[in-house]
Amino acid sequence: MVRLATGRSRRRHADLLAALGDSSLAQTPAYALALLRGNQEAADARIGRQAILTEGKDSSPPTVVLLLNEHVLHNPVGTPETMREQLEHLLEMSLLPNVTIQVVLSSGEHEGVLGAFVVATMEDRSEVAYIETAIRGITTDNPSDLSSLARTLVELRSQALTHAMSRELIRKVIKERWT
Repeated sequence: MVRLATGRSRRRHADLLAALGDSSLAQTPAYALALLRGNQEAADARIGRQAILTEGKDSSPPTVVLLLNEHVLHNPVGTPETMREQLEHLLEMSLLPNVTIQVVLSSGEHEGVLGAFVVATMEDRSEVAYIETAIRGITTDNPSDLSSLARTLVELRSQALTHAMSRELIRKVIKERWT
C-alpha cells in the first residue's frame, strides 16, 4: 500500500475484482483475517490503516471514494456473520463526511475488471497510484499510467450507483443474503 501523509492527500479508490482487494480502509478485523488466511499481523496492519479516515485534530482526513464491484457484496469471505458485519461496516463508513461508497453493478464490461488500484492526490496536486497485481503491488507516478487510471475512474464512476443507491443495495444484500 502506498504510504501517504495523513490528511494531506485525497484518495480515489477502485477495488473491483478481489473482495475489496487490499482496501484496508474498508475491512473489519474478521473480514481482513479471513482474506489473509489467518495472518493476524497482516490483518492488524490493514485495520490500523483505517485511522487515516478519522484522524486529524490539526488536519482534515482525506476524501475517500471507494468503488466496489457488486460481486464483493455477494461472494462469501469467512462466515455469513463475517460478511454481515463487513457490509454493516461499509454502511457505517459511508456515514463519514469524507467517505463515499459506490457500487459498480456487475453487468457489463469495464476497465475496472483489470484489477484494484488506488490513486492518491497529494497536497501539491501531484498524483501517485498503487496498482495491485497477482505477484506484487506497483507504485507509479508515470503520467501515462495516471492518465489511463483517470480514464478508468471516470468510466467506473459513470457506471456506479449513487452513494445513496449503493447504501440501499448494501442494506438489501444484508437482509436477503447475510441475515
